[in-house]
Parts: sequence; structure tokens; C-alpha cells
Amino acid sequence: MAELEVDVVAADRRVWRGSARAVTVPAADGELGILPGHTPVLAVLKAGSVRITTVAGEVRAMTVDEGFLSVDSDRVTVVVHAATEGTPEARR
Repeated sequence: MAELEVDVVAADRRVWRGSARAVTVPAADGELGILPGHTPVLAVLKAGSVRITTVAGEVRAMTVDEGFLSVDSDRVTVVVHAATEGTPEARR
């Protein structure tokens, strides 16, 4: 099964790095889902939740502010100003 290599980076640190089955991000014009084999894309991100489904099936979620996403050859890079593990709903 094909995999994505994912890097999530904030201005001050690497937030998460690993292999994934899928990534969902809050693009400026709507939610964007990335699966293996996705065409190359560069997208502006707005504040919201990034969800990563790992190859083990675990869903990792993080709250991010604005930034951008780059996808090329099953390599996904998410660069944001700030990120925290979990979603606002999960931290309540």
C-alpha cells in the first residue's frame, strides 16, 4: 500500500514527522484531503485542524494557524506559524 511521508513544521519546532495513509488540512478555500498519488499542489492554509491518519490507523490531530501545504511525489509538508497537539474540542 502506498504511503505519504509527512512533515508538520511550526515556526519554532517540528510538530510531527512520519508515514501516513491520509492527511486533511484547512485550506483557505475549504478542507483539502491528500491521499497517496495526489497530484502536486501548493495551498494556503487557514487556522483549523490538521488530521493525519498514520499507517497504523491512528488519527493524529493538531490545531494550527495559517501557513501553507506542499505536496509532491507523496511527500506532504505543512508549514504553519504555530501548532498544538489535539483539537480544541479534545482539550476541553
